Amino acid sequence: MRTAPAMAFAAVALLMTAGRASAQWPGEGDGEGAAESGRVRAELNKVEDIDGACRSFFLFRNHTPVTLTGFEMSLAILDTDGVIDRLLTIDAAPLPAGRTTLKLFDIPDVACADIGKIILHDMGACQGDDGTTRDCFALLDVSSRASIAFGL
Repeated sequence: MRTAPAMAFAAVALLMTAGRASAQWPGEGDGEGAAESGRVRAELNKVEDIDGACRSFFLFRNHTPVTLTGFEMSLAILDTDGVIDRLLTIDAAPLPAGRTTLKLFDIPDVACADIGKIILHDMGACQGDDGTTRDCFALLDVSSRASIAFGL
């Protein structure tokens, strides 16, 4: 098993704002899946193979009133047989309050088709811009629209 410190893990982050305070997450506003105040949503939106890696596109929606300046997730990458292939730590911060953010992370040396599931197994850091440390695991809802499942 390879660990994050032993790997060259590339992370590319792009910020995508919702544009207006009334903008909605896909599926919200119809009464089903409506945003819950005080929660953070993480969605594995899509994956694609690129230069010997699997690029993962995550959408984060911070429904809390605090910008999260620390948001480090430890992920277990499972192969298609359900066996842990590696552990990766990714830093998704900052996550602005009330906004949607797009983050791209490359999972090196693996094709997307060889990944069966990604599991969030720990939150290494979760801190607000107010200086408080939070239990983001308790605040987090995860989902996937990609060909790879993403869960707790």
